[in-house]
Amino acid sequence: MQITHKYKPTILRLHKRLMIFLLSIVVFLVIILTKAPTSIQLDASMAAAPIELPLSTIGRTIVDAKGKVVLPRGVNWFGMETDTHAPHGLWKRDYKEMLAQIKSLGYNFIRLPYSVAGLRSLDVSGIDFGIGSNIELQGKTPLEVMDLVIQEAERQGLLILLDSHRLNDEQIPELWYGDGFTEADWIDTWTMLAIRYKNQTNVIGADLKNEPHGKASWGDNNINTDWRLAAERAGNAILGVNPNWLIVVEGVEKNVPGQKLPQHWYGGNLEGVKNYPVRLSRSNKLVYSPHEYGAGVYNQPYFYDSNFPNNLIDRWQIGFNYIASQNIAPILIGEFGGRKVDLNSKEGIWQNELVKYIQKNNLSFTYWSWNPDSSDTGGILLDDWQSVDLPKQQLLSQLLPVVQVQPPDQPSNPPVSPTPTPSVSPTPTPSVSPSTTSTAELKVTTEINSNWETGFCVSFKITNQGNTKVNNWQLAFNMNQGKINNFWNADFKQQGAIQYVVAPLDWGKTIEPNQVRDTGFCANKLGSDYQLQQVAAVSI
Repeated sequence: MQITHKYKPTILRLHKRLMIFLLSIVVFLVIILTKAPTSIQLDASMAAAPIELPLSTIGRTIVDAKGKVVLPRGVNWFGMETDTHAPHGLWKRDYKEMLAQIKSLGYNFIRLPYSVAGLRSLDVSGIDFGIGSNIELQGKTPLEVMDLVIQEAERQGLLILLDSHRLNDEQIPELWYGDGFTEADWIDTWTMLAIRYKNQTNVIGADLKNEPHGKASWGDNNINTDWRLAAERAGNAILGVNPNWLIVVEGVEKNVPGQKLPQHWYGGNLEGVKNYPVRLSRSNKLVYSPHEYGAGVYNQPYFYDSNFPNNLIDRWQIGFNYIASQNIAPILIGEFGGRKVDLNSKEGIWQNELVKYIQKNNLSFTYWSWNPDSSDTGGILLDDWQSVDLPKQQLLSQLLPVVQVQPPDQPSNPPVSPTPTPSVSPTPTPSVSPSTTSTAELKVTTEINSNWETGFCVSFKITNQGNTKVNNWQLAFNMNQGKINNFWNADFKQQGAIQYVVAPLDWGKTIEPNQVRDTGFCANKLGSDYQLQQVAAVSI
């Protein structure tokens, strides 16, 4: 510090320094108190290290407010962008149940699509208000429904990424304007949401526009089509009113100067970032987001190359992952999915290869989709909107946190190192016939769905055969030489050496007459005697 009045008495100099010091302390405290990050618990197994919001980026990584690396890995739950103006499936399920099931399967993140027209509407449909907590949605506008879904997601420890999926309720436009809407309509909707959810800390960002394609370009400076320039305008407008959000920018389909690959999916072409990066007012808020699909959605020529699937790695590196590899920005694969996860079909092979690629490169993702009513991909849920597509969930569980079961006080087997989860999804080949046991009201059907050299997966279906609803239930079984490494839709506890007790989550406690609840687990084999015994379900 330069002192200009060096001939003043010493006491005055000391007084001035003291005042500066005290003022600095006050400023420091104000900053700390007003900028203190908000924590959200994303996983019960990480209770000692909650994520501190808001999020930002350092190089290829997304980090929390304390600099800890965060991997958002979640699902797309669509519907608000359609003419229902509400997430789909609420005609069958309580919305809080739906969120709880997403969390119970190991996901920490939801990409929530909407349409500009939908948020301007006053009406919602496709909701049975007589189901549980759905009564809270009655009489609400689409925007108010979004509020309640987001608030409940926060309560359950789930992050939300808002996605401008459509302008109208019918189709995905090529550009960020059209279908009767202007660029100003699009940006105004984003700034409205950024202000509305500024203090709703689990809303972590804006996926600016779903799948630019067709005329959309990147890097040609055409004001009417250059998506990169439009993303800058919208992203900076959002950051001007809410500096905490991540700005998620998808690619285009084509029209990129010097692009190397002849085919890309809608929104999947990020080759232009290398020479024409998005320039935001806050560079540590930028995330790039490709979309990627398999042959079940469209038979791209490269699925039939002689070197398939080995050609996929180069495609993904050239198309988008060089951005992470070169430490430019993080990659969030905003959509990928498909009906097949086997190791024989083109789609199944592609999907297994992409899961391995995501795992190897520590990428974030939101799977398309949670919903079963995506016609070309299906979903994680089956058509009853409750049962889980087990082979699909097994594949994705390789990318999710392992849920550990409470160890027994006196293990019957010597400690062993956990067997690694297989690098590909095991083909569902039941090794035993389903077994059924019952009590006066509840019947439980047990099936080994997958069985490989070092592990296996089991599903349970609990059916209420009575005439009155069951308000709570419990399932128990014995298993000798097996060690559970993850489970879903219930809480599994080991009691003693070989007995396990299964309790439903809050949303699954009630079973109406003829209703079925499903749960299950995957485990490592510790020997040949791993088959379940004495399986029983009882109402309590």
